[in-house]
Amino acid sequence: MLGRVYEYFLSQFATAEGKKGGEFYTPRCVVKLLVEMLEPYRGRVYDPCCGSSGMFVQSVEFIRAHATGNGNGGKSGKGPKPDISIYGQESNYTTWRLAKMNLAIRGIEGQIEHGDTFHNDRFPDLKADFILANPPFNVSDWGGERLRDDKRWQYGVPPAGNANFAWVQHIVHHLSPTGVAGFVLANGSMSSNQSGEGEIRKNLIEAGLVDCMVALPGQLFYSTQIPACLWFLARDRKNGTFRDRRGEILFIDARKLGRMVDRTHRELTDEDIARIANTYHAWRGEKDAGEYKDVPGFCKSATLDEVRKHGHVLTPGRYVGAEAQEDDGEPFEEKMRRLVAQLREQQAEAAKLDEAMWKNLKELGYGN
Repeated sequence: MLGRVYEYFLSQFATAEGKKGGEFYTPRCVVKLLVEMLEPYRGRVYDPCCGSSGMFVQSVEFIRAHATGNGNGGKSGKGPKPDISIYGQESNYTTWRLAKMNLAIRGIEGQIEHGDTFHNDRFPDLKADFILANPPFNVSDWGGERLRDDKRWQYGVPPAGNANFAWVQHIVHHLSPTGVAGFVLANGSMSSNQSGEGEIRKNLIEAGLVDCMVALPGQLFYSTQIPACLWFLARDRKNGTFRDRRGEILFIDARKLGRMVDRTHRELTDEDIARIANTYHAWRGEKDAGEYKDVPGFCKSATLDEVRKHGHVLTPGRYVGAEAQEDDGEPFEEKMRRLVAQLREQQAEAAKLDEAMWKNLKELGYGN
């Protein structure tokens, strides 16, 4: 209960602080979606920009919920116990203290280090089974000019003026041979070709690392109005855990999902989260997840050749197509005759209303 109260205060502070608040707090629904999709049951869980440790808290809650049969997936019976090792790093000292407190209140053990992830990586040899992160968007002052020859840049040197693909490659560098990652980035990361970003994205795709892309609805975040997306990467997409997904990428367009909780903020409902996560699980070929099917306007399993035709752009809207419209069964010619007749009736009604309005104005002495 104390942990939930603490998280409530964090969210209230984030709301009050606006952009500053987003530096330490990722909306719970976004964290929950990442966790539900990756299902970090056991192993090493890493967040290179952990904020107030929301990813770790939600990971442990996910394990406990599914162990007791209360999770979205409906898993019941003798489920797994929390068996994860937590590693996090945060550059802001105050936020680092919030993170340590968040875990301590909940009795969660973890190694949370303070320092600049790019220039003072506190876990240089870590190979994580799960990486969940919400890096700051489009950071321009990350000191990239001092890291031009860094060993992490296997897929291209990230531009000094934008850290997005530095974060992506840092995450890839820390993935174990069978590791998976899910993280938030600005929408520009899916299509930008500036300063070599397009080439890095192409190299990541051609290396078979990109597993799934999710376009998120707007107004989810406290820190920015910039539209955001989720990237999911997998080191080994042919392993025996799920089906062989090499040569395919799943695209999910969730921009129409969610509900407004106040005038400026939206959140994904549990039903939205379950729909997105279940789609990914079915596509991966998970046991008891059901059969995957493309849904026009929502999800599409695209081949690598299709992605190449789109210039290695990863925007889901390019692939999922338009939402299917229900056929009402009325022939086109009949529908047009009915609509034209309806338009004539409405025009005649409008003319009557205009005449009555001018008549009233004349009686009031304003008719001239």
